[in-house]
Amino acid sequence: MMSDILVAYFSATGTTARVAEKLGALLGADLYRIVPEVPYTGADLNWHDAHSRSSIETKDPEARPAISGGIKDISSYKKVFIGFPIWWYREPKIIDTFLESEDFHGKEIIPFATSGASPLGKTAQYMRELVKDAVVKEGKRLTPRMTDAELKDWASSCL
Repeated sequence: MMSDILVAYFSATGTTARVAEKLGALLGADLYRIVPEVPYTGADLNWHDAHSRSSIETKDPEARPAISGGIKDISSYKKVFIGFPIWWYREPKIIDTFLESEDFHGKEIIPFATSGASPLGKTAQYMRELVKDAVVKEGKRLTPRMTDAELKDWASSCL
């Protein structure tokens, strides 16, 4: 069944995937997992290491990690929830790859992120710069501990 709502997500450790799957089920939305061509290892995700892959990508404005596969057709979606872990108060660069790889003209993008405590920072602003012909909402930091009712209330407020 094709919905007019898509929940696209990148999950490095499974946390964002759990939230995205729950969100998709509550909204009756289609799901799309953004999979890196080269998977991230635990060492790649070590934010304490300035030489880790995630640290290097975050500091490089031109970094665009390749995505394995792609979404078949994004044209029928009106709203796209995009989920990811927060890396240094912003979206991981693989989200930038996704945003630049698809046509978001006229769509509404609602970012959501998972994080122990870090806020979204200027994520929506960075995303707006990449998809100027879409409406990018401010989004929200979500946690796996949110109840279905809390998650549905937030998602409904975005529709």
